Amino acid sequence: MYELLNTISTPEDLRKLAPDDLRRVSDELRQFIIDIVSTNPGHFGASLGVVELTVALHYAYNTPYDKIIWDVGHQAYGHKILTGRRENFHTNRRYKGISGFPKMAESEYDAFGVGHSSTSISAALGMATAAELKGEKRKVVAIIGDGALTAGMAFEGLNNAGIEKSDILVILNDNNMAIDPNVGALKEYLLDITTSKTYNKFKDELWHILGKISKLGPNAQELASKLETGIKSTLLKHSNLFEAMNFRYFGPVDGHDVTYLSRILEDMKRIPGPKLLHCITVKGKGFRQAELNQTRYHAPGLFDKATGEILATPSKIKKPLNYQDVFGHTLLELARKNKKIAGITPAMPTGCSLNIMMKEMPDRAFDVGIAEQHAVTFSAGLAAEGMIPFCNIYSSFMQRAYDQVIHDVALQNLHVVFCLDRGGLVGADGATHHGFFDLSYMRILPNMVVAAPMNEIELRDLMYTAQLEKNSGPFTIRYPRGTGLFPDWKEPFCEIEIGKGRLIRQGSDIAILTIGHPGNFAVEASAILEKEGISAAHYDMRFVKPLDETLLHHVFKNFKHVITVEDNMLAGGFGSSVLEFMNEHNYTATVRRLGIPDYFVEQGTQEELIRECGFDSQGIVTTAREMLISKASQKRNHHTAPKI
Repeated sequence: MYELLNTISTPEDLRKLAPDDLRRVSDELRQFIIDIVSTNPGHFGASLGVVELTVALHYAYNTPYDKIIWDVGHQAYGHKILTGRRENFHTNRRYKGISGFPKMAESEYDAFGVGHSSTSISAALGMATAAELKGEKRKVVAIIGDGALTAGMAFEGLNNAGIEKSDILVILNDNNMAIDPNVGALKEYLLDITTSKTYNKFKDELWHILGKISKLGPNAQELASKLETGIKSTLLKHSNLFEAMNFRYFGPVDGHDVTYLSRILEDMKRIPGPKLLHCITVKGKGFRQAELNQTRYHAPGLFDKATGEILATPSKIKKPLNYQDVFGHTLLELARKNKKIAGITPAMPTGCSLNIMMKEMPDRAFDVGIAEQHAVTFSAGLAAEGMIPFCNIYSSFMQRAYDQVIHDVALQNLHVVFCLDRGGLVGADGATHHGFFDLSYMRILPNMVVAAPMNEIELRDLMYTAQLEKNSGPFTIRYPRGTGLFPDWKEPFCEIEIGKGRLIRQGSDIAILTIGHPGNFAVEASAILEKEGISAAHYDMRFVKPLDETLLHHVFKNFKHVITVEDNMLAGGFGSSVLEFMNEHNYTATVRRLGIPDYFVEQGTQEELIRECGFDSQGIVTTAREMLISKASQKRNHHTAPKI
């Protein structure tokens, strides 16, 4: 089945093939991705859409000496397979396997590690500038999707690269999709270029002429550039955005014609300065269901590769909803009652379930594109005029908008409700997507309330509490990826007092303080400890800021052994806030903090990663045993020590 693909261990092997073999290699590569991803889930449609582009890039460029930088990276499966990881590709996104994203430590062919969007152009410019400074003749290519191009950082890179006149090629992979369909003026602009029949009629002839003129020397190249700009401006309805930023624009071209692409890329290598090649592709290309339902097949999970049917485990038992679905339904419910509420997301309406509100209230729910900074300040503008925006951003993506959170929201004490989805360890997406910094970076901000629900009922109640007029400042609610606990989650709303925790279980030997979903691990641990004769008190703190100081005074007056549990970095997180309280009030106790250690956790299932980090139920039990055994041992040593 993979007669040619099996001969390719590195791109050097690919470059030994004849140009006529590239279509067959592309077909085999596409089928290989389908075969593996159908049984080992991952990002699907994006990688299928760039198969031909991937083959053409490694055929035309001398990788790894020449640098290929992928944007976001969920489309890089073909790249990984062609660069020495075919045999290990079945471990993709698995615990201790290869990463689902380009990773510099994994391969010399992964020129730059990615996972978040819109970084490729800036990184490519840095590499091209470094090559020029070192006198190296290497080529640098950045591949960015039209969805990622909506982010401000992409335009910052284009703007700088145009002025620097560095020898880089930016390939715009235009499929009119991010995860959901793209939005905004840029989408319409690209569509206008794509559908300009007059322009497309002449572009091939123009390139051919320019290629010949450019070989005649510097003066001829300048003449060719002016001629090119004049013709393009005439044929298009308006001036070209990319040309205005000093990029020479080429396209649009068929991103699925691999032999044509390889020839174009060879031409691009000979044209100096910053260039942009506009490729039209189809997300999910070659797999009918993925082409028809591009959002669902972005990362479909297990599916039947013959029929395309997405496989789900049948069950007659009513299951709890995912946290994000509870968010979506609850926001709509609250918005029906409160006309001031608006919903905002940066290009993730399906992922965060804001699409539920969008269907009923399209005028009050906004997808702003991949633009987290804009999403936050847009929310601040709404709040400044009396609206109550619920700004839903994945925890790891909120890192990209931290300045706006501080300067535009917290400093002005505006009533913006940040709903941070995917807090904690997210699983197979790995280090780039884990949301384990937010408790640390949000709790240090003046005016900010920071809360985390232990279950989906608390999520509903915290959302209800956050939108009340009396809670008029910034409010952060973070919750994990995955399902909740209760099939019947839709209970009447109940206001939660800001900064107040609750007692889950009484005990006398040791106190367990938890924040968020890991509180459920402590429930299991407390039950296990009770069977061993250890009495553990359990408190669900609910808020990292403000802390429930009344509850903490009670804990430190009654317990000498305390465990804190969180799915956040230990540095500066919930446990740190408890230690700060203990120090400020001169309490003495043995405190053990459980959470994310001081390293970037890789990919795996959530259960595997939580176990690795040691804050699952067994980790809590083991920690409690160690602390109490240590206490008993100290007592024995004290009584048996010889008197002096």
